[in-house]
Amino acid sequence: MADIVEVLNRRGGVATFGELRALVPARAIRGALTGGEILRVGKGVYTLPQAPPALAAARSHGGVVSHLSAAQHWGFGVIRKPLLPHVTLRPKQVRRRTGLPCTLHWADVPVLDDVTTPARTVLDCIRTLPLSEALAVADSALRSGGLSEDELLAAAAMVRGPHRRRIQRVAALADRRAESVLESALRAIAIEAGLEDFVPQVLVRDREFSARIDLANLRIRLGLEADGFEHHGHRQALVKDCRRHVNLTIRGWRVLRFSWEDIMYDPEWVVEVVRQASGLPPLTNRILRAA
Repeated sequence: MADIVEVLNRRGGVATFGELRALVPARAIRGALTGGEILRVGKGVYTLPQAPPALAAARSHGGVVSHLSAAQHWGFGVIRKPLLPHVTLRPKQVRRRTGLPCTLHWADVPVLDDVTTPARTVLDCIRTLPLSEALAVADSALRSGGLSEDELLAAAAMVRGPHRRRIQRVAALADRRAESVLESALRAIAIEAGLEDFVPQVLVRDREFSARIDLANLRIRLGLEADGFEHHGHRQALVKDCRRHVNLTIRGWRVLRFSWEDIMYDPEWVVEVVRQASGLPPLTNRILRAA
């Protein structure tokens, strides 16, 4: 007779009473529940204490993990983690009052092991998120190898109904060369501002020097870089980065560097700075802030 914890582990940490009862006696289920080895999270739904919260929430409602929660499941980068798991139910399916707290959606979706497929996950994120967050997921999906460019474009081409044009546009913008979600967000800001001449991960190289710039306008030799908090983890990294910046400068490149706070909380300022550096007129009369 199989052990109840073993059965749950094979099911990703979550199973229904019927699935458990097919392999273990009812008394074993009751004993494991009383002893705290398993938890009851919904009517007829049991989990291990360490089961993935999104999967537990989905099965407690009889649905599947979707949207940002599915993106996390597949290992795609996200800018903001969801406050509650995202779960999709079948159309007209009634939510269960006994289910775990989550954000519910209703749709017919392709599924793999109770999670929306990688392609559907990206399309759902594009449909519901701002461009910066949607592009971060789409870029990461391509970068991770969990989805190919052809697969994403083909899935987007099949979309019908509301948001079709937006989904297809963002799918076409997705680029596997982007190296971080912050870089994707910076590119989204540039795109939304009409500054679409910036190419991801441009290599600057000669016989004595080699470096990549997050985003670069080759025509005017202007680079944009997204610097996360971990950018300078130690003194050696700071020294290396200073040398890199000097080498780019003497080769005719200007590089504007933006922090997480700049990109996520002050995109208007980012746009004004990039426009000024590009020789374009300002969009507003806003005074550029001092450091």
